[in-house]
Amino acid sequence: MTYVPNPARYENMPYRRCGKSGLKLPAVSLGLWHNFGAIDSFENARTILKLAFDSGITHFDLANNYGPPPGSAEVTFGKIFKEDFKNYRDELIISSKAGWGMWEGPYGDWGSKKYLVASLDQSLKRMGLDYVDIFYHHRPDPETPIEETMGTLDLMVRQGKALYVGISSYSASETETAIAELNRLGTPCLIHQPKYSMFDRWVEGGLLDVLGDNGVGCIPFSPLAQGLLSNKYLKGIPENSRAASHRGNGAIEEDAITDEKIAKVIKLNELAIKRGQNLAQMALSWILKDDRITSVLIGVSKPEQVTDSIKCLENISFSAEELNTINSILG
Repeated sequence: MTYVPNPARYENMPYRRCGKSGLKLPAVSLGLWHNFGAIDSFENARTILKLAFDSGITHFDLANNYGPPPGSAEVTFGKIFKEDFKNYRDELIISSKAGWGMWEGPYGDWGSKKYLVASLDQSLKRMGLDYVDIFYHHRPDPETPIEETMGTLDLMVRQGKALYVGISSYSASETETAIAELNRLGTPCLIHQPKYSMFDRWVEGGLLDVLGDNGVGCIPFSPLAQGLLSNKYLKGIPENSRAASHRGNGAIEEDAITDEKIAKVIKLNELAIKRGQNLAQMALSWILKDDRITSVLIGVSKPEQVTDSIKCLENISFSAEELNTINSILG
């Protein structure tokens, strides 16, 4: 049966301008880091993507190494894109990245021109695309000159393989350097993708200021600390949870779920209930309260988690008392 998107898909999703660019992203975007690999259910992945688009989520975020195994999330997405989304390409923002280990030998990792060019060519082939909307350098490379890495991002835009470029996991000072180099080249840095959640607030130590001052967007990943900031682990580690799956590829492991963390989660959950939200919704709202945030990336294993996450948009304002309570809980 031919997929026909929800005709009302744009009515309830707010779209935020990405820095000072002309591009807007949905307040909630879908990340394919986990649950879209070859080891996962294809039909479940397909259902999640269609529901996301039906709900106004126009941005799907991938990377060369997403899976497992690496590359398989892009293969899965490519098959679904061909079957369901090809006629809607101009309504989608599709991103990929390169910067982590992808293939053996000296040319399959980090930030050299050799690696980034080859990686994007492979990603486009896996997804069946002519171009990606955003291409990121996935992490800073301490050995490759920033001029080479940023020069390659600029080249990808000039060759028509990417419309915009971004960086991920760069520190505040590294970000300033990258932004300056891309500006010099004439291909501005569109967006930064950092890890950011109530349990990991490093971006508040300068990065958000750099992005705001330079008109660069921000789209945090792992806003729920891979499910820790949800109701999932309130009573232990469920058998079907990510922590119990041992799937690798950066997924949360059981030793990250400590008694101390759970005690904080329980208190945060109590506050969320008072706000009329569940904990996951409050954790997403807490990130979106900052107008320097363009969008927040959600990762889901079930379609209903898409619908549940989007409900965070019903209340993204926090009182001073609520923020003080959160800070007190987190310590």
